[in-house]
Amino acid sequence: MMRLTDILSKVESYHPAADLELIKRTYAFAAKAHDGQLRRSGDPYVVHPLGVASTIAELKLDVPSICAGLLHDCVEDTSATTDDISKLFGSEIAFLVEGVTKLGKIPWNTKEERQAENFRKMLLAMARDIRVILIKLADRVDNMRTLESMPPEKQERIARETMEIYAPLANRLGIQWIKIELEDLSFRYLFPVEFEALSGKVAIYHRERQKYIDDVCKVLHKELTDAGVECQVYGRVKHLWSINQKMKKTGRELEQLFDIIAFRVLVKDVRQCYETLGVVHSKWTPIPGRFKDFIALPKPNMYQSLHTSVIGPRGERMEVQIRTADMHRVAEEGIAAHWRYKEGRPFDARDEKDQKRFAWLRQLMEWQRDLKDPTEFIETVKLDMFADEVYVFTPKGDVKALPQGAIPIDLAYAIHSEVGHHCSGARVNGLIVPLRYVLRNGDTVEIITSPNQKPNKDWIKYAATSSAKAKIRNYLRTEQREHARALGKELAERELRRYGVSFNKIQKSGELGKAAESLHVTSVEDLMVQIGYGKILPQDLVEAVVPEAERKLVPEPAPTSNPITQLIRKVTRRQTAGIKVAGEDDVLVRFAKCCSPLPGDPIVGFITRGRGVTVHQLGCSKGIDQDPDRRVEVEWDGKLKTPRPVQVQVVCADKPGLLASMSTRFNELGVNITQANCRAMDDHKAVNTFQFSVSDLDQLKSIMRAIQKLTGVFSVSRV
Repeated sequence: MMRLTDILSKVESYHPAADLELIKRTYAFAAKAHDGQLRRSGDPYVVHPLGVASTIAELKLDVPSICAGLLHDCVEDTSATTDDISKLFGSEIAFLVEGVTKLGKIPWNTKEERQAENFRKMLLAMARDIRVILIKLADRVDNMRTLESMPPEKQERIARETMEIYAPLANRLGIQWIKIELEDLSFRYLFPVEFEALSGKVAIYHRERQKYIDDVCKVLHKELTDAGVECQVYGRVKHLWSINQKMKKTGRELEQLFDIIAFRVLVKDVRQCYETLGVVHSKWTPIPGRFKDFIALPKPNMYQSLHTSVIGPRGERMEVQIRTADMHRVAEEGIAAHWRYKEGRPFDARDEKDQKRFAWLRQLMEWQRDLKDPTEFIETVKLDMFADEVYVFTPKGDVKALPQGAIPIDLAYAIHSEVGHHCSGARVNGLIVPLRYVLRNGDTVEIITSPNQKPNKDWIKYAATSSAKAKIRNYLRTEQREHARALGKELAERELRRYGVSFNKIQKSGELGKAAESLHVTSVEDLMVQIGYGKILPQDLVEAVVPEAERKLVPEPAPTSNPITQLIRKVTRRQTAGIKVAGEDDVLVRFAKCCSPLPGDPIVGFITRGRGVTVHQLGCSKGIDQDPDRRVEVEWDGKLKTPRPVQVQVVCADKPGLLASMSTRFNELGVNITQANCRAMDDHKAVNTFQFSVSDLDQLKSIMRAIQKLTGVFSVSRV
């Protein structure tokens, strides 16, 4: 258990003049505020703030950050307020605490909305003061270290959020040790069977390989010393999640992987980095295509190093990283290594170095401002913000960093929205290439535009950056909205004519605006759009603008249910497969084939005129592409559990008997396979796709876990 004296010693070691009394006072306040509260583990709650403050001290942050770490849960979990903290400890500490505090008192509709809005709030605070996110990361590290006390469903949810958002965020901030710890802890709870098996194998592997690591370090140190290079050399086995990902990517077992040992060389200056590279390449044969110069082209988080892979002793592949001591400090501590609050100067948007260091944060801020839909925002963050980069050049020689897999359309939108909208082709290294060409490191790219070109739906499939996807979606939605507005106006005019009312007349008189207000839409244009989408019926407009006594034509009796149900029932009446739409359970529903939702999946519905409501999984890329104005609330009807088809892909070793074992396992679980597609690959792997029906998500998860336990199975994923 962490003690306050340990934290004070850490702070004093890097900040001798620190106000330790202030830290003691904030601890006393936190201990009193949390008095009587226990964690799920049974420990006093105050051990959590102490753990957070300890991690903040490891990042070598200032005293206000340490104090905010001790107080970070007081506003949310005790009777203390932000004003109390401000009066007792100052506005700076109060601001940091407020930035980390969750939006616990606002009733968001879904967990996804809560997650997105918490993240938005954090970004806004972080843009003003980067310490907010560092405290939040320290909070997440301590929560992950003590996650075993939580129920399994919470463990999985928190671990997934950590893997998808917080570990990549630590990577963006360049704090490698936090990124590695969060990934490995998330791995433990998301894939417990694989984690236990791999951690045991790696422990044995590390013991067996220690002599090899020691021998290579000695040889490399001697070669460099003889060449006049002062250095430190050490080797390590890569962390568990990294090894697991490499095993899945290559389809190999641990023993078959070559480059899971990395050697690191620390030298005095940049000149010696390149001298060391020459010594390494003269001693061992370099592997073509595996050299990366992050000194000349630093990563967006300002990481710098030389990476090379060589054929080392005994003919084994090994990776060597070469950097200076300062570069190493930045690589491990990231943004904390650039800390300036000690000098009294925070992040400055006008400072050129700060602009480069925080370009990704500026991009995040643009997204949180432009993407109002919570689901789209959080998916954008996950998809684009944390991808590996590829570096390309413009014809003027400017370097542009894009995610791996980016195409010319991504670069066009990175330059300007209008360039993207009218991008008709590209010239790469002087040659015309299609828009789907995948950009590679070092390409020189010239974008070709045409005034007649405009985006189409296929662009969303091929674009790699979420900023490009979002701009394409907005363009297509604007077009779609205009079509809906025109259709809505046509339907409204036709219905009003049936009652002898002129659309233009009531628009000029202002009656249409009053009708929009009474129907709870913001403008006449929005009213026409909603009619075009089918969310409001033309009959509702007639009832809003024409008094009943003045209607010249008596319409058919209106159904009593809501407008969505009325619209869809005009198509057909059909009992749904266990879905309620806006509270109604007799609505035409179809399930999207792109994501095949199952009972238990978070879902969302979209009105499709003439075809009822289409149900997607929440977060499905094709669902995100739909206009949010067409969205309707849908939920699973717990009374009905109609079996739904699902496809699962199993990647395994290509060896006799394994397919039979999988078939036997399906049979034991009472699952009838309706379709199977099995094919062997060139790398001694087999890819098998099985289709079968399940009643809900829990049944699918238990089936996938059972298949994953078979020896020789690398991965099981839902298609």
